[in-house]
Amino acid sequence: MQLAEFNGLDAATATEVVGVWAAIPEWRDAVVAGRPYGSVDELAAVAATTAGSWTRDDLDAALSRHPRIGERAGGSGAEAAASRREQASMSDAGADIGRAIVEGNAEYERRFGRVFLIRAAGRSPDELLAELTRRLRNDADAEAVEAVGQLREIALLRLRSTVTDEGTPA
Repeated sequence: MQLAEFNGLDAATATEVVGVWAAIPEWRDAVVAGRPYGSVDELAAVAATTAGSWTRDDLDAALSRHPRIGERAGGSGAEAAASRREQASMSDAGADIGRAIVEGNAEYERRFGRVFLIRAAGRSPDELLAELTRRLRNDADAEAVEAVGQLREIALLRLRSTVTDEGTPA
């Protein structure tokens, strides 16, 4: 949708749209309340700045809506569609990579108590596995910081894939 359309949405609909980017109520509400935005860059700057205060609790709340890497997101909503697009490269993963990611996901969840989160868009299955393997060596605090950073990247990527400036193709 174009920025003017986003700016003109009623609050409930805008909240639904922003909630697809990241399911963090305070952040979502702040981004919606900041309308109208003069450009997508301004919208993204507000979203990024506001996301700078995300906590481990925010991460855990948002993760309840993210599928595991390598799992196809169920449902027909915008969030499931975004996850399927972002993980599209996993359809090219060989059986050995897919199995290693499933095993790594299980180890990650045992170790950190949450789903492994990474900005999958633009990364190959090999890159996803390498990052999963590397991050399994993090301590709990370092991993929480890294996961929150990945959540921010996902949210901003989703924002920019949803809202465009006037005259810019979606």
